Amino acid sequence: MAVKALIPFLVAMMLVTGVCNTLLTKYQDNICVRDCDSPDPKDRKNFEQPVVQTMQMFIGEMGCWLFVGAFSLYKKYTAKKAGSESQGEYEPVSTRDTDGDSIRSTTPINPAAKIMVLNNEDRIPLVGKRVLLLSLPAICDICGTTLMNVGLLFVVPSIYQMTRGALVLFVGLFSVVFLRRRLHLFQWFALFTVVIGVAIVGLAGALYKDNKVSSGEAAMLMIREVIAYVGEQKKSPEAIKTIIGILLIAGAQIFTASQFVLEEYILEQYALEPLKVVGWEGLFGFVVTVFGMIVLHLAIGMTPKGRYGYFDLVEAWHEVTQFKGIALSSILIMISIGGFNFFGLSVTRTVSATSRSTIDTCRTLFIWIVSLFLGWETFKWLQVLGFLLLVYGTFLFNGLVRPPLRKCIVGDTEELLPEEPIEHN
Repeated sequence: MAVKALIPFLVAMMLVTGVCNTLLTKYQDNICVRDCDSPDPKDRKNFEQPVVQTMQMFIGEMGCWLFVGAFSLYKKYTAKKAGSESQGEYEPVSTRDTDGDSIRSTTPINPAAKIMVLNNEDRIPLVGKRVLLLSLPAICDICGTTLMNVGLLFVVPSIYQMTRGALVLFVGLFSVVFLRRRLHLFQWFALFTVVIGVAIVGLAGALYKDNKVSSGEAAMLMIREVIAYVGEQKKSPEAIKTIIGILLIAGAQIFTASQFVLEEYILEQYALEPLKVVGWEGLFGFVVTVFGMIVLHLAIGMTPKGRYGYFDLVEAWHEVTQFKGIALSSILIMISIGGFNFFGLSVTRTVSATSRSTIDTCRTLFIWIVSLFLGWETFKWLQVLGFLLLVYGTFLFNGLVRPPLRKCIVGDTEELLPEEPIEHN
């Protein structure tokens, strides 16, 4: 009973930390760091350091080693306690394979402890030099996260989160090309629906940015004026920024999907505890990011054109250390990233695919609701349509809803990523 009672807490904490990741990052983006007293808002410069935010994510992932250490100490403590209790008592030597019994045991495992259980006992342990293989998905994580952080500078949090729904498209395509998985007709239709949903979400962000139109007016004018409105707004700097942001976020999903496929390929052959996978990727990602930041600062950040840009390491350090809001939110982001990976891994190895998809949908909804409450964006009916298509396409792809045609219904579908990798942020 205690094991089951822990699952709602893990799900709730996964949602809280997942929502905080996006909202805290956007909060950083909205902090003014230069020319804040200018009467013209366009002259004020906000915090724009996506590479620093990527480094924050990897520091949070490295925090998973704290959980690994805590589990190790707990195991030593329980083993020592059990040994002291049995001291002085005679126990016959067992000839049974207790390790095999423990693996095949039907006793419920604490969900939080599943992340420290090897993905498969029969595979080669991922130790020594083999651990360097995890640097490959870490590099993909660097590229994907940095592009998404740049994209978040130009769009509101809800559109950012919804556009990340394009991940299922690239996961599906890469699974077919590289992992030799097979997609059914209804799954291809689902991917097409996801593309349409992302396109509509992007259109909503480009067309109705900062336009406070009522729902009734939006519904009546949408079809009649959309073509004319696109022609009028396509030259708007705000609309162009939004489109660029959406393209960057959608393009970043290529790297995230590559990360997933690489993790799947590695973990199909080697055995390593899921939490250690995240910890190693965090370490490799941090080292590569810091090295890249130094090189890019010397090559670009120190030049006149590169000053105050994404690769100006001196300015980034100044902004993080001199502005309390940025420093505090950086610490909170690291904590939330570490917590999200811990709770996320616990949940994904405990609940069903239906529950995981529902949790992801709730995460996007909560980010949307909080953003509306904070006044960071306005409500758009067109965005609702795009979001519904995204959810339907994702659910259909995962086999959680019935295909629209009977001919598309199949018995058992092959799981694309049996190792169940999760997004790290």
